[in-house]
Amino acid sequence: MSKQINVALIGNPNTGKTSVFNQLTGLKQKVGNYPGITVEKKEGVCKLARGVKAHIIDLPGTYSLNTTSLDESVAVELLLNKNDKDHPDVAVVISDVENLKRNLLLFTQIKDLNIPAILVINMADRMSRKGITLDIPLLEEKLDTKIALISTRKGTGIERLKELIADYRNISTAKNVDITVIAPEYFKRLKETFPKQDLYKLWLVITQDVNFMPIEKKLIADDASFSTKSKSELKRLQQKETILRYQFINGILKETYKVDLAAAKGLRATFDKVLTHRVFGYLIFFLILLLIFQAIYSWSEYPMDLIDELFASASEWVKDTLPSGVFTNLLAEGILAGIGGIVIFIPQIAFLFFFISLLEESGYMSRVVFLMDRVMRPFGLSGKSVVPLISGTACAIPAIMATRTIESWKERLITILVTPFTTCSARLPIYLIIIALIIPEGSFLGLGYKPLTLMLLYLIGFGAAIISAMVLNKILQFKSRTFFVVEMPNYKLPLLKNVGYTVWEKTKSFVLGAGKIILAISVVLWFLGSNGHSEEFKNAEQIVAQRIESEGFSPFNQASISENLTSYENALRDSIAQNTYALNESSIADSLQLRKTLLFERALHQEISSHKLENSYIGNMGKAIEPVVRPLGYDWKIGIAVLTSFAAREVFVGTLATIYSVGSDEEDTIKNRMAAEVNPYTNQPLFNLASGISLLLFYAFAMQCMSTLAIVKRETNSWKWPTVQLVFMSSFAYIVALIAYQVLK
Repeated sequence: MSKQINVALIGNPNTGKTSVFNQLTGLKQKVGNYPGITVEKKEGVCKLARGVKAHIIDLPGTYSLNTTSLDESVAVELLLNKNDKDHPDVAVVISDVENLKRNLLLFTQIKDLNIPAILVINMADRMSRKGITLDIPLLEEKLDTKIALISTRKGTGIERLKELIADYRNISTAKNVDITVIAPEYFKRLKETFPKQDLYKLWLVITQDVNFMPIEKKLIADDASFSTKSKSELKRLQQKETILRYQFINGILKETYKVDLAAAKGLRATFDKVLTHRVFGYLIFFLILLLIFQAIYSWSEYPMDLIDELFASASEWVKDTLPSGVFTNLLAEGILAGIGGIVIFIPQIAFLFFFISLLEESGYMSRVVFLMDRVMRPFGLSGKSVVPLISGTACAIPAIMATRTIESWKERLITILVTPFTTCSARLPIYLIIIALIIPEGSFLGLGYKPLTLMLLYLIGFGAAIISAMVLNKILQFKSRTFFVVEMPNYKLPLLKNVGYTVWEKTKSFVLGAGKIILAISVVLWFLGSNGHSEEFKNAEQIVAQRIESEGFSPFNQASISENLTSYENALRDSIAQNTYALNESSIADSLQLRKTLLFERALHQEISSHKLENSYIGNMGKAIEPVVRPLGYDWKIGIAVLTSFAAREVFVGTLATIYSVGSDEEDTIKNRMAAEVNPYTNQPLFNLASGISLLLFYAFAMQCMSTLAIVKRETNSWKWPTVQLVFMSSFAYIVALIAYQVLK
């Protein structure tokens, strides 16, 4: 029977911790949240020697155990709480060879917790280029630990790390630093009061907001021995501890760490000068965004067409192969149509995550954060708010979770409230399908109109976020002051393996998360669209037949039949002229009559299906809300899609795919079905420039995501703010969409 050990990966941000995690676990990893809190939890499995399995927990990036954010508190709590099922048997501390001094502060703190701690020195491939030499045996001796010198880029040292993890019992747990020297009398009283507790663990409990230890913080606070220590005094003692640790670290590095300054050449300063320039920095960022959106359209065209054809073929195969009946209709018109409406956008969503991952891996995203700090300050925010806003291009939920790093409550609240304006990947399917319908082909300065429109929507969302932040900054009368500090990691070529893992995890999470909702809603919509209680629904065939007999087909179907017959006749006559077919006028008439019969049958079927849909349960619901959405240029079908998309924005496309496929023999793509829709009040295409722009603007501003509202409630600990958010964003979206349609129609 194989044994499992818990391994905690911990380290400063930008040390390559995620790369080490990916090297150890591969695709055997999962992402979730820590119980009860909105902080991402990554864990995976790694097989070691002698049948041992390592349960790897990738802790949030932290600079020290003196916590300043929830992410850091999560790491401290897991390291201190032995009752936690994930409490580590061994801690693997990831450091960067170029920033070893700073990284060792965290290592010495973890070592003093009596947890076996392995030091991993990453980016070993940069040592020769930076003129760095390390005496690893002496460093191991001084730190009383084992060290793995690795390069995740070249894949070296990983096997050595696995061996050390498997042999963790032989790693010393002796402390590096005696912190009692910073206040001997204080720690003496502390030891006397709690003789059974480890002093350093006790010190962390006293100075930080962790309360799951056997010691109740209230008892500590009530004890006369500690009431003399104010928060400011405890803070000064923490500073003394940090100085003491750096004195220890400096002494060790003088003997073990050498840098040849003449050999340490690099272009980082030159790149920073250009990429963070007051003018060129913004221009470069703008051009990068343009290229990204152009690539999203260009590269994804072929895989999207392939997926489209596969789902159309699958639906047709189901109808042709399975016996006709309720189950076959459900599978072909409900499940396949609904899921196909979202799966088709996987290539574009994957490319979006691909480019975001490239920017993060290369170190450029930190420059963007620094650059945008100048833009954010006049609006009452700092560069720290840019991280959630940029993260919001993937999903608003983790973006709002990322606001935990913002110390100022006012800045954090404003960022939480405005982040949903940022265009997330759930809006992407809606944007793409509407843009494809209403924006013509063509280009400007070599860039297509469609990619430019998509980028404009992203800019509109970001603009709405910062303008809203400025308004909230004036309204919210909170006093707060913060300083903006951002670390600039070294530039590096993105590790394609890491990029691949990120794209896989993010896309899988998006598709599975959306897929569950879409599948459920698609089944419900199919049932509501395929059934009705009124006589209009039950007698649809007779009613439609009588109407066609007296009034003829609808104007759109009549025009379509005439156009099709004319085109077919012209093709026949061209064939005769070229001697392809030996036909006479009588044969042409017979062919045209046969063609006309087939077109009439198809048109009759479509009008019966349309009549049934309009008088089904879902049609009745749509008709009830149609007066509200009609001024925006929408019909009842779009109204239903808008309503259901409150579950998740991307459900909009899946809903329309399901609605338009109900009762239809046609295997047209969702885009073609939408393009063929006619507004019954104007007899014009339903999706035209006016209604399309109205829809795009509605989704650019509307709060159409109940999961985001739930996260806002959890983060603010009140229903007040998500309610304000929902009412304001929805009202604003409706007004803007209304104005856009009325002006453009």
